[in-house]
Amino acid sequence: MKITVLGAAGEVGRRVVAEALARGHQVTAQVRSAASSHLLPAEASAQVAEVPGDLASLLAGQDLVISALRPADGQEAVLPELTAAVLDAAANAGVRVLIVGGAARLRLSDQNAETVLTAPGFLPAEIIPIAQACQQQFERCLSEPVADWTYASPAALLQPGTRSGSYRLGTDTLVTDAGGASRISLEDFAVALLDEAEVPRFTRSGFTVGY
Repeated sequence: MKITVLGAAGEVGRRVVAEALARGHQVTAQVRSAASSHLLPAEASAQVAEVPGDLASLLAGQDLVISALRPADGQEAVLPELTAAVLDAAANAGVRVLIVGGAARLRLSDQNAETVLTAPGFLPAEIIPIAQACQQQFERCLSEPVADWTYASPAALLQPGTRSGSYRLGTDTLVTDAGGASRISLEDFAVALLDEAEVPRFTRSGFTVGY
């Protein structure tokens, strides 16, 4: 497939680019500055471009766009607007879009209606602004009338690790291990994203992963 990765120089974006290339896909990797290009493999086609301004050219002729965009600290409120622009551009281009979202929307358990965002004390104060933005981002996806979207939520804990190639899927509830922990490595999150890219299972809906 021809895949555009938005936010390709970020923590998730870099892993997505590497995983997509390892599977033989053609990758266009969007970065905001030429200085970020060194973070990407030489096999990727790095494109210095702005979102939303350059979306039409970034999506032209592509089979899929994976949006791993994340605003800088203090600018979290722009995330829903960026997502809306990506959805609109994908709809106009007729390109499927996979949105890398957050865990804010996920219920703590099937027996608990509280979510990661609404459960008192679950999130550190410094995480709440991006969690709120991710909730609004997901709600924007739900209201999208045209685009072929999928919203991917990581586990509660997403951090660098190793690529095991193994994970468990969920939909609207945190995936937890036998000890009750909800976690996934960035590398295995990228595996799950590319698995969904290659064999869609969650069209116009959300999914989550964990160990």
